[in-house]
Amino acid sequence: MNTATTAADRRAIGWLLLAALLVLGAGMGLRDPWPSDEPRFALVAKQMVESGDWLFPHRGSELYSDKPPMLMWLQALSYTVVGHWRIAFLLPSLLAGLGTLWLVWDMGRRLFSPRAGLLAAIAVLSALMFSFQFKRAQIDPLITFLITGANWALLRHLLGGPHWRYYWLGCFAAGLGVITKGVGVIALLLLLPYLFARWRGWPGLAQTAGDGGRWALGLVALLLPIASWLVPMLLVAHARGGTEYQAYVDDILLRQTARRYAGSVGGHLKPWWYFLPVLVMHFFPMSLLYIAAARRWLAGWRQRDARYLLLLGWCLLVLLFFSMAGGKREVYIMPMLPLLALALAPTLAEVLQARWLRLACWIAALAVGLALLAAGTAALGGHWGRAAALAADRALPDGGRSLWWMLVTMGALFTLAALALRPRSGVMAWLVGSVGFWVVFGLWTPGMLNDANSAAGVMRNAGRIAGSDAEIALVAWKEQNLLMADRPVRDFGFKKRWDRQFAEAVAWQAEAPQRRWIFAFAGGVTPCVDPARLVEAGTANNRRFVMFRADAVVPGCRPVVPPGAERWDGDMDPEEAE
Repeated sequence: MNTATTAADRRAIGWLLLAALLVLGAGMGLRDPWPSDEPRFALVAKQMVESGDWLFPHRGSELYSDKPPMLMWLQALSYTVVGHWRIAFLLPSLLAGLGTLWLVWDMGRRLFSPRAGLLAAIAVLSALMFSFQFKRAQIDPLITFLITGANWALLRHLLGGPHWRYYWLGCFAAGLGVITKGVGVIALLLLLPYLFARWRGWPGLAQTAGDGGRWALGLVALLLPIASWLVPMLLVAHARGGTEYQAYVDDILLRQTARRYAGSVGGHLKPWWYFLPVLVMHFFPMSLLYIAAARRWLAGWRQRDARYLLLLGWCLLVLLFFSMAGGKREVYIMPMLPLLALALAPTLAEVLQARWLRLACWIAALAVGLALLAAGTAALGGHWGRAAALAADRALPDGGRSLWWMLVTMGALFTLAALALRPRSGVMAWLVGSVGFWVVFGLWTPGMLNDANSAAGVMRNAGRIAGSDAEIALVAWKEQNLLMADRPVRDFGFKKRWDRQFAEAVAWQAEAPQRRWIFAFAGGVTPCVDPARLVEAGTANNRRFVMFRADAVVPGCRPVVPPGAERWDGDMDPEEAE
């Protein structure tokens, strides 16, 4: 492996990481968690800190078994360090993004050259999916970092080795990936193309004859982080007893990953070819290089270059793994992005000054800029029919004019970058326009969308309606309602059917009707409350929330909720499915 780097190479990656900090960190600390997943994980982390129970995540009064706890642990740990939830809930994603870029650079410089490593890292940062996802507090950025870290360590062993400590480290990172999101083990698929190359006698591979025991220790390294969570969890669950803890163990170990792979959670059933357009559109502009790289990849196969076999072989196996699943979301293949960028890096270094690439990037920058300018201008002038409806649905302030001005500003930045740099610097035009786009997005959207997206405004209204001395209970609630409440509130379960939540809340309210209010999603309690006695709490996430006292309840009534909408189940409800 090539490891020679100069001071200029180190400065270059330093500048790139600073640019990434600007892109990914813009707006951090200015907003609260936004759906679909952010409020859920932040709420679980907050309850960990407040209760001291870090082993069994809770969502309100219920155990939360939909995901392993790694991200929530890191968010809770971040809070103990920085003491500010608006920073803490996003900090793991930011650090994961910077770490992923450094790993890509380091792999690239070792496998090819420092320049190839830098270009691969730039390609990853500029990909549309990367910046969009790593600015969010979801599990996917963290699992991408852990899988990339596992690949980094495994490649150091498989191609430059034997380096057994790196092999064990890679297996350990894959184990951390498992307790982050069950599919973290896919990092070890890298061993399959390696075994093929060993079988075919390809050069450049770690020769490990007679080292079966060391290979077997990889399984120990993989299981170590899993066991460090699993064994205490099982022991404490058994000690505490009860059906709730047994259901938690059964769900998180046996049901959740299988249900998601089959597509029975979140309604993500998609055809087998679903990820093919994702590779083109969501990995853009990196996807411009696919055709140009094909010749180099074929040459690598003929020359038995194990670097390309391992990088591309792993990507193809991951693509096949997720394509065979019934449940699919675009973000599932994001862990492919770093290794695919590495496989493309030598081609990018070769064609960076090619006229076709510069022109393609310039046209893309100009087209995006003009499209954003046109959309924003049309909305400001009242010529975009859906703009007013969108502003009303999302409860945007000032009728959405701030949003339309944001689009105009983003479009102007892209357009100015294209016009100022011209086609001969088309790649730079796209990069400059993209940086401007994400910085504006990060700094502008919190002040405009935070109250509605996070339910902060609705929950402030709820506190004002109830008064400082009142108690509040939640019915048909979402995680952001509990997270943003201005006081401790009562809930009667999250996955429980809304009619059962309503019945229990009404009984609770009847014990002290003068000082107890019920806060509810309007669609979850009608027609069992008197419309004339409802108090509007507001709209958030395109949902209307109301509050009422005991005198608004229709005696003996149970809400009639349309089938399939009687509860928020699993990780997402249909309105939040992407």
